[in-house]
Amino acid sequence: MSKPDALLVDVAALVESGRSNQMPLTVVAGGAVITGRLAPEAVWRQRVSEVLADSARLSDFSSMFTTAASEEGPPTHLHFHVARILQGTVGIPETGGMYRVAIEDVSAWTMGDFSYSDH
Repeated sequence: MSKPDALLVDVAALVESGRSNQMPLTVVAGGAVITGRLAPEAVWRQRVSEVLADSARLSDFSSMFTTAASEEGPPTHLHFHVARILQGTVGIPETGGMYRVAIEDVSAWTMGDFSYSDH
């Protein structure tokens, strides 16, 4: 088990302290480059719940995301909103997705998001 980057934990804690989803961040986790905006876990959970609730096939899973997250200790995960996995010059998915990444799995990171091409 790797030790999470203390500075990244501090960034996540600052995001968690507010209700903003505007912090741009790019991380490398498991060899994948994920770029997007961080959101507090509660905001992320609410949005995932709404997306699932709107789906005829997945609506039963919606309630799993409405439970409050544990607030004990420092954050252990990053919650990306409008995020993409970069594959070559393409961002997947085109419209952006909702990703949850364990901070201990992040091997590199930078503030800001990367530009990409959908063509």
